[in-house]
Amino acid sequence: MAKYKLEYIWLDGYTPLASLRSKTQIKEYASFPALTDLPAWGFDGSSTQQAEGKSSDIVLKPVAVFPDSTRKNGVLVMCECFQHTGVASPSNSRATIPDDPDTWFGFEQEYFFYKDGRPLGFPEGGYPAPQGPYYTGVGYKNVGCVAREIVEKHIDICLDAGINLEGINAEVAKGQWEFQIFGKGSKSAADQMWVARYILTRLAETYGIDIEWRCKPILAPFQQPLDWNGSGMHANFSTKFMRETGGKEYFEKLMEAFSKNCSEHIAVYGPENHLRLTGLHETQSIDKFSYGVADRGASIRVPHSFVNSGYKGYLEDRRPNSAADPYLVAGRILKTIQSVPTK
Repeated sequence: MAKYKLEYIWLDGYTPLASLRSKTQIKEYASFPALTDLPAWGFDGSSTQQAEGKSSDIVLKPVAVFPDSTRKNGVLVMCECFQHTGVASPSNSRATIPDDPDTWFGFEQEYFFYKDGRPLGFPEGGYPAPQGPYYTGVGYKNVGCVAREIVEKHIDICLDAGINLEGINAEVAKGQWEFQIFGKGSKSAADQMWVARYILTRLAETYGIDIEWRCKPILAPFQQPLDWNGSGMHANFSTKFMRETGGKEYFEKLMEAFSKNCSEHIAVYGPENHLRLTGLHETQSIDKFSYGVADRGASIRVPHSFVNSGYKGYLEDRRPNSAADPYLVAGRILKTIQSVPTK
């Protein structure tokens, strides 16, 4: 029997941005524990905006488990939150969404490294050179000396955990980076996204650096004249029907459904999105819906491969922002897809 360090991870009740929380308990197991081996646990919800002090117990229910290579016998345990009555907590977005293992999602998570209250690489009281050399940049003047070390370690920890991290790159703004996650099923894909966010946030602690998930952080507090890029969480998606059958008629009906449900999508695609979805910097305006082949300024980008294969494959929703809850994003996309008949 070995003692395993179980790191229970959950989302708190803060709005408009939920924060990650975690705590550790030690349990003995003969081997790496399966999800069914992990007990429910709890915490004081009055300290996380999830309960009142007079009835503060919140139950943690494990829903996904990953190895943690940063600790001896380490285990990362993603959890849902429930009230003591068994009812899902209001902040438990995972419990509210539909799921389908044949619906696949690929999230492109952008973010900023922040140190001393400003993006990493921004000089104190000023600004770096304009955007241009930073995207997929190489060299100290473009990416500094710390960021790449962090993202490389993040790759290794995620892969060790069995998370389907599929790539990374430096992004358009100074101090901005991106990683990509692929998952099958809305809940599984979003579980992996949240745990990958947790791993990156925890890893950056060692460097005295924070991760800024807000979609347009440089507008505040800097208020500079240069309009720096914001951060998105583009959501690539496909269903079994889209991959195997598809067709132009179905595609047009699907786009009609996305247009009809535009406000419902925007409502869960992240706070402050009006600052990012301006119609500039490869985005469509927040009050419009459009789609186009290889059009990065559209709401939905249609890859050439999708059209060339007879309107089959995946599509990319470019509207979700970097601070969006991937549970709600994947759930909203799937709900819209399910509203369109395939026959």
